[in-house]
Amino acid sequence: MGTQQNDGPVLVLGGRSEIGLEVARRLAPGRVVILAARRPDALDAEIEQLRAAGAAAVHTAEFDADETATHAPLLEKIAAEHGGIGTAVLAFGILGNQERAEQDPAHAVAIVQTDFVAQVSVLTTLATLMRAQGTGRIVVFGSIAGVRVRRANYVYGSAKAGLEGFASGLGDALHGTGVHLLLVRPGFVIGRMTTGMDPAPMASTPDQVADAVVRALDKGATRVAVPGRLALAFVVMRLLPQSVWRRMPR
Repeated sequence: MGTQQNDGPVLVLGGRSEIGLEVARRLAPGRVVILAARRPDALDAEIEQLRAAGAAAVHTAEFDADETATHAPLLEKIAAEHGGIGTAVLAFGILGNQERAEQDPAHAVAIVQTDFVAQVSVLTTLATLMRAQGTGRIVVFGSIAGVRVRRANYVYGSAKAGLEGFASGLGDALHGTGVHLLLVRPGFVIGRMTTGMDPAPMASTPDQVADAVVRALDKGATRVAVPGRLALAFVVMRLLPQSVWRRMPR
């Protein structure tokens, strides 16, 4: 299913996300793009980028990932106003602070709330709306951190592991409905979210991740690792003995 064959509106949940914006720029030509974010009135730069990329129109909506009760009304309103949702990109999330999360239960829960619970809420709502449409594409971002959870970032990693499991099952449930779910599994991404951190091996940029996402959507793939050679690393990670694994760095 190519990008031009599915020309409904593009919705980015997490409208300030560098990766989400890069994906939207690549899908924008001739299409309506909706950026959903906290403080939607502060998205002028993002709107201009999408207009310059050829978007037919750019709209904004107020979206708070952690307010799960607002998800269904918001997504239903967007779908009603724009004749459905063509491609939805779930580009919101937080890294949080592992050291703080180990001592502060509220912070640990906040990370899991945004990176897993809120995603489950959005995904379930989108799946229902798109099943009714009989078409649609959903892009979900897992992480190398969720492939096998490491001691160094086990709070964030466990949230991503949960999300990967949920997205995988949902993707199977959507098979044959006309709705396609793509699970993206990037390694370390050099960008705003990782400022101040030393890049891990096989790091990528938001541009590289977005290129991989669009290629995978064109192919109708259900999973993509970024960079591609990480797919082999995922296999090796699962085979390492626990005694070795627990000493692994970030």
